[in-house]
Amino acid sequence: MEIFQRSYAGTLESSDLLVEVVPAPEGSIEIEITSSVEKQFEPAIRQTVMSTLDELGVGSVRLSVNDKGALDCVIRARVQAAVMRAAKGADCHQIVWGAI
Repeated sequence: MEIFQRSYAGTLESSDLLVEVVPAPEGSIEIEITSSVEKQFEPAIRQTVMSTLDELGVGSVRLSVNDKGALDCVIRARVQAAVMRAAKGADCHQIVWGAI
């Protein structure tokens, strides 16, 4: 899935996160994570973000996460929403929703 524009999903409320997605050079995936639980859960947050991007077929993106203690299911949902907004709905019909 190609990223066309900057987009956001989520909030800065407790148990949520704010995800920002920006187009990046071809083949470049950059993830910046800021979290209230970063020391303990940064690797798990990064893995959840990476697996979600992989499931969506994103090959190039600059993604920023500002986490306030969100669960994995919330992280996945926010990353999916931000990516789909940034892709302007392109390729969304190819997603196998049952597999996500």
